Amino acid sequence: MRIYTLFVYVFLNTPITIIALFSFSAGRSASQLEGFSVKWYGRALNNPFVMDALGNSLFLAFVSATLASILGTLAAVGLLGIRGPARAFFDLIIYIAIMIPGIVIGIATLIALVTVFDVINPWMAAIWPEGGQQPTLAMGRGSLIAAHTMFTLALVVIIVRARLSSLDGALSEASADLYATPFGTFRQITLPLIAPAVLAGFLLSFTFSFDDFIIAFFVAGSETTSPIYIFSSIRRGITPEVNAIGTMVMLASLVLMVIAQLILRRGDKR
Repeated sequence: MRIYTLFVYVFLNTPITIIALFSFSAGRSASQLEGFSVKWYGRALNNPFVMDALGNSLFLAFVSATLASILGTLAAVGLLGIRGPARAFFDLIIYIAIMIPGIVIGIATLIALVTVFDVINPWMAAIWPEGGQQPTLAMGRGSLIAAHTMFTLALVVIIVRARLSSLDGALSEASADLYATPFGTFRQITLPLIAPAVLAGFLLSFTFSFDDFIIAFFVAGSETTSPIYIFSSIRRGITPEVNAIGTMVMLASLVLMVIAQLILRRGDKR
């Protein structure tokens, strides 16, 4: 079993290691290691298109992770008191949101947003004053935030609900006996206890949103995120600059994932 496990880890991590290794190549070939240099990292960081795409990805990931953390926490608290078939139904919906392939979510979100825009835009045009600049709903940052929030919301619900299920119910009962309101109990007792899970859900949501390409490809409109820029660069030809960008994105994602796991473990120990 140890040999088998080692083989699996090598199989999974060898392509990532090769990309990281070739990002330090001094030549222009992305598949050959010609010397050692970090110039491609400097070139990627000085590329205005790379930095714009990176800024968009960071902004979208932060906003969508924040919304997913807030809505997911409230949903997890609300689902805590549901029992029976209703609980099973909501559990099914949550797990379906995770199990459905990203391309299905992307296409479904695209169709839903286009349908909503086709209904709202003519209505806004009819009531908008003449001579004024009419706002038009279209694909862009708003659609990206909505799609990523919907996609990562289920992650937060599962993580926070797992933490809630491990709490002692006597704490809430004692709070109620001391005449605390439901909101006061949530603010002073429940929220501090589930804060590590909420933060871990935020970090995981941030990572998934930052790395997402499939869903963003369908609903981005004219916006460009880091995964979309990398895909466009690969279509023009692979250079060590692409390897450098991919390595930096991978390292940032790994750091966030490790931090999330440490926060969850520390919360469980407490």
